[in-house]
Amino acid sequence: MDKVAQYERVFNHFDANGDGKISPLELQQCVRAIGGELSLTEAEVAVEHLDSDGDGLLCLDDFVKFVDGGREEEKVNDLKEAFKMYVMDDGCGFGCITPKSLKRMLSRLGESKSVDECKVMISRYDLNGDGVLNFDEFKVMMF
Repeated sequence: MDKVAQYERVFNHFDANGDGKISPLELQQCVRAIGGELSLTEAEVAVEHLDSDGDGLLCLDDFVKFVDGGREEEKVNDLKEAFKMYVMDDGCGFGCITPKSLKRMLSRLGESKSVDECKVMISRYDLNGDGVLNFDEFKVMMF
């Protein structure tokens, strides 16, 4: 069963009245059923933010955005942790990957590269041309 079909099954399960929409109360019950916490106010805010047709309810597409949005947040948090592994303070201040810090991390991973090779690797994703990668540039590289 593909991801969309799974989401549709969950959506239909929590669409208590079968109207093809999920209300803030139904969304709250859905999150609680999977062990999460969501107040009715938080559910109302989420529905207001995700509601694509302005009816105050979530259709299946809106629901998928809600579910995938959480996963996207997890991906970003995982990337932040990975980014921290590459960062070291060697002249640019904290919060960037330099050719030297990239060389060091690649060496730890068993891949030997020169600083010049690392400069070339960084230049491919260095969107602002400062010779280092900030987190936003790292995200582009990883996706």
